[in-house]
Amino acid sequence: MYPIDLSGKRGIILGVANERSIAWAIAEILAQAGARIALTYQNERLKDRVSGLADTLDGALLLECDATDDRQISDMFQQVEAEFGEISFLVHSIAFANREDLSRPFAETGREGFRLALEVSAYSLIPLVRHAAPLMKNGGSIVTMTFDASQKVYPGYNVMGTAKAALEHEVRQLAFEYGEQNIRLNAISAGPLETLAARGIHGFRDMKKMHAEKAPMGRNITADEVAKTALFLCSGMASGITGSIIPVDAGYHIMAV
Repeated sequence: MYPIDLSGKRGIILGVANERSIAWAIAEILAQAGARIALTYQNERLKDRVSGLADTLDGALLLECDATDDRQISDMFQQVEAEFGEISFLVHSIAFANREDLSRPFAETGREGFRLALEVSAYSLIPLVRHAAPLMKNGGSIVTMTFDASQKVYPGYNVMGTAKAALEHEVRQLAFEYGEQNIRLNAISAGPLETLAARGIHGFRDMKKMHAEKAPMGRNITADEVAKTALFLCSGMASGITGSIIPVDAGYHIMAV
């Protein structure tokens, strides 16, 4: 049990694909702190995998939501409102790019691949916030996931770096627009972690090795460390923090050489 108590709090976590997902680590720790969770799955292909995880959380909801489908987003929030009444947090851990756009030169990114990466990885936050805000009747916290490639060149990350840069600007813009409603938006910039999405990044293992060598703490981070940061951001302990990009990377981001 963690010292932060979320008993009576309810919220939505989007982006759980399997037990190695960052979103799942966050779901577990928020549930352990007392929160009731609604988990989403993208389509029927992923339902059974996410359903098995949801069954381990007390009172969890399992809802279908493809974040590129406005109708599904609306339906999902209607179901959440009917069951929860209101929510106090939303975690957006959604990203996607075509595998070929992560393996060939960035200059060869096609129009459709660029659109898809930006729509799924960045734009999706906007309608989710728009629908979540009316359910955050007493304010709330929205957390999304980014990466250092939003600011620097990571060969192989390609169009996802562009998408993360867009996502980070959205965090600042939306934090401004929803601040008066006491709704906070922040992003966690996590170091490289072994997830399903990471497998599609060319040179990921080299990236992870270099992070460990260069980081002041001399190691890679863990999913649990990211989850603890999300727990903090979703709690009243972070009541004065909004529009921020929080690095959880063992200090890698401060190093030049």
